[in-house]
Amino acid sequence: MNLQERFTSLAASMIETRRDFHAHPEIAFEETRTAGIVADRLEKAGYTPRRGVGGTGVVAILEGGRPGPTVLARADMDALPVPDEKDVAYRSTVAGKNHACGHDGHTTILLTIAEVLASEASSLPGRIVFVFQPAEEITEGAKAMLADGALEGIEVDEVVGLHLSSDQPAGVVAVRSGPAMAAPDAFDLVIRGSGGHAAMPQRVVDPVVIAAQVITAVQSIVARNVDPVDQAVISITRIEGGTAYNIIPEEVRIAGTIRSFDPATRGVLASRVEAVASGVAASLGGSAELTVHEGPPAVVNDAWTTERVREVARRVVGDEAVDEAPMIMGGDDMALWMNQAQGCYFFFGTRSSDATGFPHHHPRFDVDDAALPKAADVLANVIVDLLERPVMRT
Repeated sequence: MNLQERFTSLAASMIETRRDFHAHPEIAFEETRTAGIVADRLEKAGYTPRRGVGGTGVVAILEGGRPGPTVLARADMDALPVPDEKDVAYRSTVAGKNHACGHDGHTTILLTIAEVLASEASSLPGRIVFVFQPAEEITEGAKAMLADGALEGIEVDEVVGLHLSSDQPAGVVAVRSGPAMAAPDAFDLVIRGSGGHAAMPQRVVDPVVIAAQVITAVQSIVARNVDPVDQAVISITRIEGGTAYNIIPEEVRIAGTIRSFDPATRGVLASRVEAVASGVAASLGGSAELTVHEGPPAVVNDAWTTERVREVARRVVGDEAVDEAPMIMGGDDMALWMNQAQGCYFFFGTRSSDATGFPHHHPRFDVDDAALPKAADVLANVIVDLLERPVMRT
């Protein structure tokens, strides 16, 4: 089958679909319209999709014409609670919501692949499990779908997916073996003191002052408790406290994120945040209470599967357009699907101008639509390649 010609011929349709999704963004577990379009089109292509998996997820299975492995391909569907500041015809029609991470493109790509490969089912071995997932941005969608039996009765051999990226030029495939994306944990920290009049600080225990020192002290954890050759991040992202200029509050709330790759490091970071915050607070007469919200594990690409992706990408886009991806501290619950079997999660570049060069989660983030058919060509060929080869488990 000539997949390149098929996807090239569908370029206009893919662009129309992506822009429709972009104009109608739905955030975590609200992807009713998006999931409905996906499921309806899958039915027209001959599938019997399962709707409402894990809330708003969709699962469809393509059975090949002969025995072979089972390959799972996943796309995330959710948008972000971010305003859309682009001046384009397909700008978000929903105030405060925006596809600022490329998930509209992911859904379009995998949906088009499912439609194209449906017509080739008899010539393919094995089977393909197409997963359209909600709520990746809050890293809850994969967990919800798996808990709802998304893979009940299915033994998966390989897991693959792509993430569109403004970090790479349009058409470039970036992939790495081993750890690729960090485990993202979140935390809430409550600093408690005893409030009172701001003119009489000697009569209170000031949680604002304690919070300031806790924030500074926490920044020493990565520098002094993590091996310099390891990678980790602790970032404070929210501080809340106080009601008026002349009142010292009873408490201050701090929130942030902990990112790591090594499971042991992950545990050390959380325990050190608690120890440092509690110690600093106690020394100043207050207290600290930490709550950690554990996210998915790190995304770790299998060496054998990654090499298959590289080989296919070189064939489709050329040697010069295949790069080694850096390890990044961003997280993705694709890791939970990849816990089911060996796999590879790779990046496909969509940056071709200033307009498509904004970072992910920026209000002006956009993708070069011309990259969609080529991205679909790469991912579809990866899926077919994995179906045709015997699985090498590691």
